[in-house]
Amino acid sequence: MPAARRTIGILAVTQIASWGALYYAFAVLAPDIRRDLHISTEAAFAAYSWSLLVAGVAATPVGALVDRYGGRPVMAAGSLASALGLAWLARCGTTAGYVGAWTVIGLAMSLTLYEAAFATLNRKLAAGAPRAISTLTLFAGFASSLFWPLTMALAARLGWRDTCLAYAALHLLLCLPLHLALGRDAPHLPAPPDAPRDSHTLGEAVRHPAFWKLALAFAANVFIFTALTVHLIPLLRMLGHPAAVAVALAALIGPMQVAGRIGERTLARGATAQAVGRVVFATLPCGLLVLALLGSRAWAVALFCALYGMSNGVLTIVRGTLPRTLFGARHYGAISGAMAVPALLARAGGPLAAAAVLSKAAGPRLLPLALFGCALASLLLYLSAIGGTRRSATA
Repeated sequence: MPAARRTIGILAVTQIASWGALYYAFAVLAPDIRRDLHISTEAAFAAYSWSLLVAGVAATPVGALVDRYGGRPVMAAGSLASALGLAWLARCGTTAGYVGAWTVIGLAMSLTLYEAAFATLNRKLAAGAPRAISTLTLFAGFASSLFWPLTMALAARLGWRDTCLAYAALHLLLCLPLHLALGRDAPHLPAPPDAPRDSHTLGEAVRHPAFWKLALAFAANVFIFTALTVHLIPLLRMLGHPAAVAVALAALIGPMQVAGRIGERTLARGATAQAVGRVVFATLPCGLLVLALLGSRAWAVALFCALYGMSNGVLTIVRGTLPRTLFGARHYGAISGAMAVPALLARAGGPLAAAAVLSKAAGPRLLPLALFGCALASLLLYLSAIGGTRRSATA
């Protein structure tokens, strides 16, 4: 098997397992956890949000470690941290223990999820990394579709604690050996003093105006995605849709993410990351406006879910490839990790902010309007960033 296919195959399996066990499973297990530990819904979600904050803080140093040492040791350590955190969660009996478990899981997220995987592909595959990132996201898009029903079935049969133990074993017995099988990378050597500059350092990148505009644009989209990941079905119920209809409509999002990624690989095969980004950043506000104005109608919700799913699916690819396009490959891990920090912080705040809005009397109408404003701001930030980098290149 060619090295590129082998690397993508390994990461496809571990990304599905990591996203499913560390990120998506909580939405299913949260009610049982809250009842068993006798904590409020707010406290249960606050610890989960804390784990995302931890992942955000760790993203930049983890990316720098992948740049220097390769993905094999970093992602293998992530598998061990995942197993430890999930086992701790399964055995915790106090609020302090619950928060401690999510702290370890947050560190595990930074070591195993997309940012670490994309940096690994960049380190291993060099010029082939952008295409490999697109392929990887195509497979990883099935994580929620697989792990939501799997978690529900395991929790019904085993309970939430043994489900967490089963997922800890999954990381220890499957993901750890696979990450170790990634193999060693070539040593990270400093560039010769007389070599032409083809890549920004982390310091140079963060001083570039486009860096922070892009970071905030991606953060706004992640804020929207995480807010709706947790609250879309309750929102649809508040808008008058029966539970079965709300679940069926929300289930469109996963397949549409995959459909969007297939479209990116076929219809947009020759397009630049900047051009693809313009389309996906413009698609999300259109979908949210439909939801805000016509959310009580099933066909409008279906249209929103299709646009939202396709936009989010392709945006993951843009977020993985654009830092390399704009700032070069040599320090990709550190730069993309730093660019991901605002997004990871937004991921932590999205569910809490959406819950606060939905608690208001006008919440079901106010939330999609507020998210529409957020999506519009992200579009303008993205267009400004891309316009600035184009002018810099011309100069």
